[in-house]
Amino acid sequence: MELGVRMYRIYDYNSYIRYKMFGNSRKMPNDACSSGVTDQVAHQGLLTGLRHIVGNRHVLTHARATRRFTTGFRFGGGNVLAVVRPGTLLELWRTLQECVQFEAVIVVQASNTGLTGGSTPAPDGYDREVVIISTLRLDSLFVIGDGRQVVCLPGATLHKLEKELRPFDREPHSVIGSSCFGATVVGGVCNNSGGALVRRGPAYTQMSLFARVDAHGSIELVNHLGISLGNAPEEILRRLQSGAFCGGDIENPNWTASDKDYETCVRDIDARTPARFNADPRRLFEASGSAGKLVVFAVRLDTFPLERESKVFYVGTNCAEELGRLRRVILSKCASLPIAGEYLHRDAFDLADHYGKDQFLLVERIGTDHLPRFFDLKSRCDGFCARQRWLPANLLDRVLYAFGRLWPDHLPRRLREYRQRFEHHLILRVSLDSYEEMRSLLFDWHRANESGYFDCSEVEARKAFLHRFVVAGAAVRYRAIHSREVEDIVALDVALRRNDRDWFESLPEDIERKLVGKIYYGHFLCHVFHQDYIVAKGQDCMALEHAMWRLLDERGARYPAEHNVGHLYVAESPLLDFYRTLDPGNRFNAGIGQSSKLKDYAPPATSKTHRCPNPHAQASDPSHPTTAKKELSL
Repeated sequence: MELGVRMYRIYDYNSYIRYKMFGNSRKMPNDACSSGVTDQVAHQGLLTGLRHIVGNRHVLTHARATRRFTTGFRFGGGNVLAVVRPGTLLELWRTLQECVQFEAVIVVQASNTGLTGGSTPAPDGYDREVVIISTLRLDSLFVIGDGRQVVCLPGATLHKLEKELRPFDREPHSVIGSSCFGATVVGGVCNNSGGALVRRGPAYTQMSLFARVDAHGSIELVNHLGISLGNAPEEILRRLQSGAFCGGDIENPNWTASDKDYETCVRDIDARTPARFNADPRRLFEASGSAGKLVVFAVRLDTFPLERESKVFYVGTNCAEELGRLRRVILSKCASLPIAGEYLHRDAFDLADHYGKDQFLLVERIGTDHLPRFFDLKSRCDGFCARQRWLPANLLDRVLYAFGRLWPDHLPRRLREYRQRFEHHLILRVSLDSYEEMRSLLFDWHRANESGYFDCSEVEARKAFLHRFVVAGAAVRYRAIHSREVEDIVALDVALRRNDRDWFESLPEDIERKLVGKIYYGHFLCHVFHQDYIVAKGQDCMALEHAMWRLLDERGARYPAEHNVGHLYVAESPLLDFYRTLDPGNRFNAGIGQSSKLKDYAPPATSKTHRCPNPHAQASDPSHPTTAKKELSL
């Protein structure tokens, strides 16, 4: 295997700053001896260097311009010195060099679709300036091996990959949900993203091209793509950017480009551990699970056969235990696993029905091709409206919500009937060759208990999955519309043990009364659940979240299941050790997993930790009662 490596080191940081600002002159201004002025000089020197690399228009420093990069989709946000948008891999490499030279904290960001603040900085606590490097302009991808594998640059989206693979009758690891928001392929790999497809497990590969920085500030470019691209970093990056490699350059080392053992893992229904979770050491390897602790230039991944024809069953029951029994039968008895098995509680059904309707209609009417552009436009409009203090808070969310309310009913009649009859809903998609087996299994199951199922028409199937998809966005919309009643959302991403029979949560009364509502949905066959708690105004979200963690620990659950730990979760010791191995100087995404934000992971001066304030949350209304509602305002 060819390995391209180039080493860089700063021997005299102050001399480098002096050179950047004053050329070969040996004199600096008299007041430059003070630390404040020295910092200003360094900051200006870094910005000057970055502008020289990518051009003025791609170095953003004004708060208006950086808002959509520094604000998390659901959680997190902080200030930055600059947002840099390189347009080539070589510009990304040189931007990295410049930031390392000036000892900036580097946050590499793709689509900023994360839910835990892992792709945005924390609001405070750093001992260095923060620079976000946005990779969205680096969106090329290359299909290799007759479509059986792909090489994706850091800005390539799942949606784009889906389109590129269709002529080959192949599809990527994940095709449901995140692709509509413009999530990137590399982001999925770096964050161990799971997805809804039962047979594939988390996004994983051992084949990537990445840069790392050692404890002394030396930068290495490591080529583990299995593609011969040369030796010097500049040559490797130019050839990869232009696709200047052929079949003879592509090697097939004994490395894996997907999680090939997941089907066996998820079928082990008596195992006392979850099937997948973010800190699983089996799936931490270089770029995979790196969570921004490396700069990933490209990944090489397997693709999967496209199932053009499938059948969908809609299942309902009022007994959580019976649904758990069905899961065990499907995983242990079915010759072929379902393609997907998505769970939806009745409350989540209602929330999506009322607060996700406009998003449902957008996807249905304009398709997913234009959706990433729409959300980018919405982010820009939100930023504009936020600056106009005379406008109501969350104006665009209110307009879209009103639009949805005016539209006629969008859900099929049988879905409505099942919502009335049943508390727990399961949507099963199966291959055509598994259809008769699954129908027979469901028939026997529903006869033995007070449950039901039906075979979906094409329209019912499409709308059922789309309805499930909009739940997460509906929770955010609810918070925006009811900002006077809602403090915030505590969103947990939970992996239960494979042998758990008591899977449905029952909260103690002291927690229950602090909530406006709770929403349960997830990937049922994998025992991965998204649990969103809408917290009543005036309650302490952090204390509530920690209480939830204790309950999950008692149940043997692991969290997060398929998202980055970000600035929301505490990283487990093995995961922190992995991060330290990748980034010994704490230069990249410092502070994730609630670790130190300081250089070399130095302990902070105080043990007090601060939760990232949610930028969408409104200021408390002191006149509003703090008692929680007993149900959602639908």
